[in-house]
Formats: sequence, structure tokens, C-alpha cells
Amino acid sequence: MKISSFIGFLRRSLMHLEYRIAQAASLDRQFAPALAVQGPSLLKPSQSESDECGQSTLLDSILWMAAPKKRRTIEVNRCRRRNEHKLIPVKNNIVPCPECGHLKQKHILCGFCYERVHRETALIRGQIQAMEGGPLKNPAVETVVLYESCRASSVNRDAKTSLSSAPSSSSCIPRPA
Repeated sequence: MKISSFIGFLRRSLMHLEYRIAQAASLDRQFAPALAVQGPSLLKPSQSESDECGQSTLLDSILWMAAPKKRRTIEVNRCRRRNEHKLIPVKNNIVPCPECGHLKQKHILCGFCYERVHRETALIRGQIQAMEGGPLKNPAVETVVLYESCRASSVNRDAKTSLSSAPSSSSCIPRPA
């Protein structure tokens, strides 16, 4: 049985190859020469071709099961879309910033204060760069940044000082960016 199915497969493959060659040579299949041999046929027509068309396989039933059989109603769709687990959670941790008064989340920096400090830091870095003479030159002494409203401590008297405009808060220590 296995040999006959292999021979049938080989016969179909050769017929397919012959058809492709004729198609590539742009010959019409009707006018192509055929080989005719008189005598008993060596090969019986295979039964597998008729079996393939008549019987359904397990794969066909699985593919059929994957397709939706009924349309979902609008109520079911709305319930599915508006499920309480898919809603955006309400935030209860929003408080006003103690420095500027804008709303922010607890334990997270205020965006407005961060931008203000970022601008101040860029200004201070520019002043330090101008005093030291370039970005890659090491200073001989430490540079201390003081706001105009603050006084230098006795520890930092021998260091270079860079004055900046007064901060908006009461603190004299510049905040890092």
C-alpha cells in the first residue's frame, strides 16, 4: 500500500513538473505532444485522490471551530468594553506643591519647580564656566555658589564665589537639578 501511494505521488509530481515546464516555455497544454504506449497499464489509478476529497480531516474541524458562530449583541459589547477592571483608576494622591501651589502627586517632584530649578542650575553652570574660563579647565580653588541674599560662611571664604539672583524660596542653599 505504501509503495503504490509513493508511485501515485511520483506520478502526480511528474505531471505537475511537465505542466510547469510547458507553462514556462509558453506552450499551450492542448497542443503539447503526448506519449502513448500500447499495452496493459502498469499503474492503477490511486484511491487516495478520491479519499482526500470525500473525507474531512481533524484539521478542517479545528479551523471551523475557531470562527465566530454568532454576533455579539451591543449590550454584551458595551459591558465588555466598559468593564470596571479596564477603567482608569482614580488618583487620590494629588496634593498642592508647598513651594509654588501647583498640583502634583505625593512623593514626586513638582514639574514647575523642577523646571525652575533646572533653569537656575543652567544659569549657575554658565556663570561658573565663565569664571573658570571653559568647560574642561579645572579650577585652582573650589567654586561656591551663593545667592545674593546669603552670606559666605567662614569655611568657604577662600573659595571663588559666584553670585546668582535670589531664590524664590527662603533657603540659601541652591537645589540640585
